[in-house]
Amino acid sequence: MFTNEVIASFNELELLLYKYIMQNKEKVVFMRIRDLADEAHVSTSTIMRFCRKLNCEGFSEFKVKLRLLFDEKSVPTIKSGQHVLAEFFERTQNENFILKLEEAAEAISKADHVFFIGISSSGILAEYGARYLSSLGKFSTYLKDWYMPVHADLHNSITVALSVSGESDFTISHIHKLKEKGSKILSITNNAQSMIAKISDKNVSYYVTEEFFDHSNITTQIPVIFILEEMARRVYGKSRKND
Repeated sequence: MFTNEVIASFNELELLLYKYIMQNKEKVVFMRIRDLADEAHVSTSTIMRFCRKLNCEGFSEFKVKLRLLFDEKSVPTIKSGQHVLAEFFERTQNENFILKLEEAAEAISKADHVFFIGISSSGILAEYGARYLSSLGKFSTYLKDWYMPVHADLHNSITVALSVSGESDFTISHIHKLKEKGSKILSITNNAQSMIAKISDKNVSYYVTEEFFDHSNITTQIPVIFILEEMARRVYGKSRKND
């Protein structure tokens, strides 16, 4: 509503009114026009002119838009860690989830090469997953460079693709490149109905409510860490049985 162009068009009195409103938004939405005029030391005609510059027919419409503006910018409630963990374990600790972990570990244990891919926070965890799995005896590599040429035969490999939304264009294009060379795809996503989950050979989904803060996805990654570590431990267990 208050764009740079609109603010630049304010005269001295309108700018004074604007500053008062920004400092007293919660109070202004309940004021009458006369009350605001007295508090801001301007005339009611100045307020009406101010409202028209904001494409409002009157003061009442302006108050409605102002309320919507600061409601949108109100600080969202961030869930506690206990709530997130309870939600994750409630939805996933069942036979079907355990079976998916076991199948994923079996596929990793049989592969000659294991690659991890992901972007943003998923990229950080992909690197962690590769390191953790390597620490337990199954050497794996985090593919950080999206544009690295892939000319080798990857038929005896598996790629672990991490994505919260399961819709990352970068990750999808990377998956296609690796699939073309024969790599199997194991994805870890928040939703089994996502594009990445659907184009994967195997998928493990963790189903927690996505959270956003100031346009950033802050969905917890605790379930991903659990899945990565549990898979790695199961892979290690299988290697011990085969020794």
